[in-house]
Amino acid sequence: MSQKENDMLQPVVTIGILGGGQLARMLALAASRLGYKTHIYDPKSGSPAFKVACQQTVGSFDNYVLLQTFANSIDVLTYETENIPISTLESLEDIVTIFPRKNALSISQDRLQEKKFFQSLNLKTAKFASVKSFDHFTEALSQIGVPSILKTCREGYDGKGQLKIEDSTPEDAIRRHLTDKECILESLVNLDTELSVIVARNTAGEVVSFDPGENLHKAGILKSTTVPSKVTKSVQMDSVIIAGQIVNALDYVGVMGVEFFVASGGGLLVNEIAPRVHNSGHWTQNGCSIDQFEQHIRAIIGSKLGNGERHSNVKMVNILGDEINNCQDITDAAIHIYGKDEVLPGRKMGHINYSSQKKNTL
Repeated sequence: MSQKENDMLQPVVTIGILGGGQLARMLALAASRLGYKTHIYDPKSGSPAFKVACQQTVGSFDNYVLLQTFANSIDVLTYETENIPISTLESLEDIVTIFPRKNALSISQDRLQEKKFFQSLNLKTAKFASVKSFDHFTEALSQIGVPSILKTCREGYDGKGQLKIEDSTPEDAIRRHLTDKECILESLVNLDTELSVIVARNTAGEVVSFDPGENLHKAGILKSTTVPSKVTKSVQMDSVIIAGQIVNALDYVGVMGVEFFVASGGGLLVNEIAPRVHNSGHWTQNGCSIDQFEQHIRAIIGSKLGNGERHSNVKMVNILGDEINNCQDITDAAIHIYGKDEVLPGRKMGHINYSSQKKNTL
């Protein structure tokens, strides 16, 4: 069966997942609850998802012979990270149906392409300009101004690949950042808050969104997500509508995270998309009957989606680095530990969901 066969799915028994991190682990647990097997493919033998999956394959994402053997063992394929090479998906799409489709992955992997995609949908973003050299940077800076952020177009996450540009930023730091990397210069938005919407779309085109979450970042890493958000109902509704517009434009299948800036004065700007289940959606595990992980499994196997309704207020807090040593005594919240073998500074080791059915108690 191939992607070319109109994405017609036969009854699914085994779900393949590219990537073996915590997101794959939680997808595998959700699939197991629904009665499906999972087969995880990841380059690292100690990957967290390996500990809960039915089958595991250790291999690089450019080992096409091993990848094709893996693809022949599964009924549908998904992925847990946007760092999967497009060539990897292309090597498998004639063997197995892949959701989300590669167009969404390709767009999300390049910040400039992503911004241009948003523009094509007439969505508002921060001001931006392409930067390929220091001369380009000087020209872009005259358009964007300071303060601004110089970001690598590819492979940036959790604050990596970013340099804040101010009048005092040394020229050599800028030149180093630009070495051998195409970048994008974005204006620094005067923020009220950051918001994200977890949205799902299935093979029938049904779209369901969870409530928008209000995000707090520290050093570029998500620290917490709180639902309900304190932003106005109209801004929340606008964010949900935009998220639906994006997944429909992409003919998307699966769960997507859509991140927004809420500028001072209430203006809503689209920041980026993540074609996968998303850290800011972990609150759904203890705030909804059907969480984002089950929703993703439902979407890619062709089932009806859950309604996405929230039954509790939730504050999700990431456990970073050695904070994991201090969380075992928590008795008033749901603790989710990822089973990673090594504790590193700033590494996401798990998360905690504080929930309450009483309104406005968080």
